[in-house]
Amino acid sequence: MNFELTEQQKESKIRFRQFVDKYIVPNASAYDRSEQTPIELIKAIAQEGYLGALVGEKMDPLTWGVLCEEIGHASGSLVSLLTVHSMVIQALAKWGTAEQKNQWLPYLETGKIIAGFGLTEVKTGSDARNAQTTAVKDGESYILNGQKKWISFGQVANLFLILAQVEGKATAFLVEREREGFSTTPIKNMLGFRSAMLASLEMNNCRIPASNMVGRIGFGFSHVAGTALDQGRYCIAWGCLGLAQGCVDASLAYSTERKQFGVSLKEHQLIQELVADMVTQTQAARMLCYHAAYLREIKDPSVIMETSMAKYFASRVALKVASDAVQIHGANGCSDAYPVERHFRDAKIMEIIEGSNQMQQIIISRYAYK
Repeated sequence: MNFELTEQQKESKIRFRQFVDKYIVPNASAYDRSEQTPIELIKAIAQEGYLGALVGEKMDPLTWGVLCEEIGHASGSLVSLLTVHSMVIQALAKWGTAEQKNQWLPYLETGKIIAGFGLTEVKTGSDARNAQTTAVKDGESYILNGQKKWISFGQVANLFLILAQVEGKATAFLVEREREGFSTTPIKNMLGFRSAMLASLEMNNCRIPASNMVGRIGFGFSHVAGTALDQGRYCIAWGCLGLAQGCVDASLAYSTERKQFGVSLKEHQLIQELVADMVTQTQAARMLCYHAAYLREIKDPSVIMETSMAKYFASRVALKVASDAVQIHGANGCSDAYPVERHFRDAKIMEIIEGSNQMQQIIISRYAYK
């Protein structure tokens, strides 16, 4: 297994960083304060081909991971845009009918339609298999009732993949924003991911055609959502890596410039200890992400478990490294004038989304016992 990027992947990485430095880095803190991501930025990401890069596998797994890493380097919130959009793409690509693929994938590829993933509910967070949203058959339609919460980019998404119960069996449906009985409510004042435009979704006798079912009745969680969550965890793992690397880079720059007791911070051994741990842990997370990318490339069945390990470890690393970065910055690290403050808040969210770290521990331990 080669951990070196190919020349083409290196060129892609440079192009990703240039885009991030131009469009995201200068404004990430402002987006965080305003709790929104401008539509113009989403369009710019789409025009670069980043949103639809997985349609038709135009981008290999490692290059996609590097893209998530580079965006995570600047903004954890924006990683969630790539995450949820690609989750729906992958679920449709694997489980959608030919008609569904022909109808939706071209629009998802170009970003003319933004996708959202409606799984989590107020009373069933980690217990997503037992979601309380219901779908009842009525002729050639299904009528949905229920609520979803904490939906990334739910304020602007046009198409949602919703998990609902059909006669007690988890089933996945596509729900368009314009459907009568469907509405969204913005969620504000979150600890992190403030510019991820989180929303609650409500379906009140929302009628959709039966052809909007993805997969079969009972396949919603085990198959459709399973595919989506595996994709989501892969994106988040790489985003955590980028966030951690962003904190390392910021800390190296700050400890070089900042002076205490007559010398720069980097001359103090306790700072060196923090930096050494940050660099080592980030590199370890990188190796797990690269390994998951390799397994994805060769379509090894163990990739699902290895992706869970990468997400679990990288999210823990992201929070620890972000915490140490704040410590190195001192009081400045608690100010939104420095990006590590935002990275620290976003890193905590990374430990919760796409399956909390406690759920990952359960999954990983069960795998170990097998």
